[in-house]
Amino acid sequence: MTFDELPEFNKDLKILLKKYRTLQDDIETVKKVLTVIPDERPPFSFRIDNLGLTTCVIKVKKIACRALKGRGVNSGLRLVYAYFKEEERIAFIELFHKNDKENEDRKRILENFK
Repeated sequence: MTFDELPEFNKDLKILLKKYRTLQDDIETVKKVLTVIPDERPPFSFRIDNLGLTTCVIKVKKIACRALKGRGVNSGLRLVYAYFKEEERIAFIELFHKNDKENEDRKRILENFK
């Protein structure tokens, strides 16, 4: 499995790393999990529909972040990624905290994967 990151995702990550120092290691853990089970797994993640794309876009609702002590997977961090099954590739699109943003940036998704 290969992993790509959009430039916008890297900006999101850089901003969040200032608040959550363990986030880089936490993302590496997420990559290990996605290598084994890349598709959606309710209630932790679900497919974002109604985009009109052939690409499978998935939103992970529960990411364990060690910097958010005591909250574990209920940390409030959200990850949006595109899964290309045939290519065995995942492209990270967006990373945000639920208090900073209510929903994923659908415009960003459509601009990059139309």
